[in-house]
Amino acid sequence: MGNTAIPSDRPARDKVPLASSNPILLYDGVCGLCNRLIQFVLKRDRQDRFRFASLQSEFARKILARHGTNPGDLDTFYLLLDYGQLGERLVSRSDAAVGVLRVLGGLWAGFGSVMRMFPRWFRDWAYTRIARSRYRIFGKYDACPLPEERYRERFLDT
Repeated sequence: MGNTAIPSDRPARDKVPLASSNPILLYDGVCGLCNRLIQFVLKRDRQDRFRFASLQSEFARKILARHGTNPGDLDTFYLLLDYGQLGERLVSRSDAAVGVLRVLGGLWAGFGSVMRMFPRWFRDWAYTRIARSRYRIFGKYDACPLPEERYRERFLDT
């Protein structure tokens, strides 16, 4: 792991230190599909590398604003890499999905490599089609659900 980075947007109440090498997923906290994605990652992240924050949180708003992205746009999820470092990167849509699979490693990294073989315009087109109907197909919560107690420390906005 890298050095612990604590920029001003870092929540002070976090129990687990956030290293610059911890990728952070920013997701729509009320979206049923997004919450299923987070559960998928939690169950397969054997090294507990990922951290999470809902797009509705102040933490995510500050990150998105810093990267010139509209914090009100909830139609995508983001993968933040190298948090707080000079090379901090924010990737979205299908690039974020590919990045998550690659970080998970093993067979999932292979799926990510296969996805990456398709041109970005095609991947993002498919992503956008799903994102537009995600509430209708997967449902929407009234509020961001709380994570299970055993995972709660990995969420930066709880």
